Amino acid sequence: TTRNHIPLDSIYLTKSQLMSELLLVHRSLCETGNELTANGRVLNTIRSLSAFGLTLVPLDVRQESTRHTEALDCITRHLGLGSYEQWDESTRISWIQKELSSNRPLIRNKDWHTNPNVFTDTSIDTLETFAMIADQHPDSLGAYVISQATSASDVLAVLLLQRNAGVAQPLRVVPLFETLDDLNIAPTTMETLFDLPAYAGSISGKQEVMVGYSDSAKDAGRLAASWAQYTAQERLAQVAAKYNIDLTFFHGKGGTVGRGGNPATFNAILSHAPHTINGYFRVTEQGEMINQNFGHPDRAERTLDIYTAAICAEQHTERPVPTTQWRDLMDQLSEISCNAYRSIVREDPRFVPYFRSATPELELSNLNIGSRPAKRRATGGVESLRAIPWIFAWTQTRLNLPTWLGVGEAIQAMLNDPQKSQELRTMYNDWGSFRTTLQLVEMILAKSEPAIAKHYDDMLVKDDGGAKELGMEVRKMHAQTEQAVMDLAGHTTLCETNALLNRVLHVRNPYVDCMNVLQAEILKRLRECDEDAVEDEEKKLLKDALLISITGIANGMGNTG
Repeated sequence: TTRNHIPLDSIYLTKSQLMSELLLVHRSLCETGNELTANGRVLNTIRSLSAFGLTLVPLDVRQESTRHTEALDCITRHLGLGSYEQWDESTRISWIQKELSSNRPLIRNKDWHTNPNVFTDTSIDTLETFAMIADQHPDSLGAYVISQATSASDVLAVLLLQRNAGVAQPLRVVPLFETLDDLNIAPTTMETLFDLPAYAGSISGKQEVMVGYSDSAKDAGRLAASWAQYTAQERLAQVAAKYNIDLTFFHGKGGTVGRGGNPATFNAILSHAPHTINGYFRVTEQGEMINQNFGHPDRAERTLDIYTAAICAEQHTERPVPTTQWRDLMDQLSEISCNAYRSIVREDPRFVPYFRSATPELELSNLNIGSRPAKRRATGGVESLRAIPWIFAWTQTRLNLPTWLGVGEAIQAMLNDPQKSQELRTMYNDWGSFRTTLQLVEMILAKSEPAIAKHYDDMLVKDDGGAKELGMEVRKMHAQTEQAVMDLAGHTTLCETNALLNRVLHVRNPYVDCMNVLQAEILKRLRECDEDAVEDEEKKLLKDALLISITGIANGMGNTG
């Protein structure tokens, strides 16, 4: 059978094409006395089109900066210009600026297939992605997000690769600053870009910057990451104002507190640094939080109401700007907590074996859950693990280590100093952003169950290399962190003023406890199957049971995603 092709001129390709005709219909109905019809379905259609366009949701493209560096390195070697990867930053910027001012493409489409000795599989994949972008209708795609952005050349590279691919309307380029070091140098990176005529002329006075909450917390711990995120946004806003750039922050948060989440959305938005939102707020919703916040029409409406109210309130709410004394204290808290966190996660040789045996991290990567691979690289330790399985694995064992590790040491160090202790208590009482961060840590401590984590250790951790000893030390740190947080908050029990949370935990914990005991047994049997090369049928049943237990514990704990 022959297929009937619709003529191209009969298809609406842009929102404006359809909008002009809908407005004509609406005006015609109103002028002929049919306002009721005009202001019914016609007006609703106009509103839907205005909000969602023809594509419902434009998709972002996201790729790591190293992939762009590799692609340009292959191109420069193919052209006989040397190795882009080995050039220093100033050389890269100078060369990209020169190429952006030229009208000729670096390489013709598909030429990368002609030199397999130079172009790697991953570089070809990257270049094919840009060719795909060039083939799409402009309204189909939104931003190009650069993961692991560390320098100005990372941003310029995407501009050049889009130009080379022939993208008619280039996507806005959004650098994602993720680690502690990247957040600290982000303002300098953006100022370098704004100083370049080739870049400043391409953004039309608007810039979007993505802040990575997950990886910065995995890199430095929750407290140090929170302060780095706060100060980076302050300084980025100042740089944008200096160059008269409208800056929008894209907040890369997850559902868990360890990934920047906060169930109290209104308070979370108001805890951002003053003069950094300014009516623009873009945020990720991930995992179970999508269903929790948008899974039903009434929930979606309520969630959007809260976002709208908070963003409006943020414009008209006076919030204290941290004093010099508070900033100095936060710098000290950040340094102590970061060092305490990294001394365990990065520097203790017992940690990786303990993490992999005491949690279901290895099993998570083999199950059909999650939107991305568990690791950025197939090899490597915690540093190569994505933030989602890193947080999720600790949530399953109810220890929630990434959220609180290092916090207790920092607070206790300040409380032990009489002068700093008083300033710390004043800061907690008077500065909402700091208090919100500590309240979230307190909530996670209340949800944690070190006794359950000990059960996982007893069932799964072999006493080789001191892993079990590390487990005991970590649970001791948990108890000390509880005491330090309660001392600062003036509480005798965790979250004693949150009656709803305490009631929920009282009802829910007995059920989740049972699932944790079952999960530990399932993990033990699965690992024994791997050692004994047991038949696939039994392993399949155990994997199904493990997946059910993971889902149950995640729902019981809440704030996942």
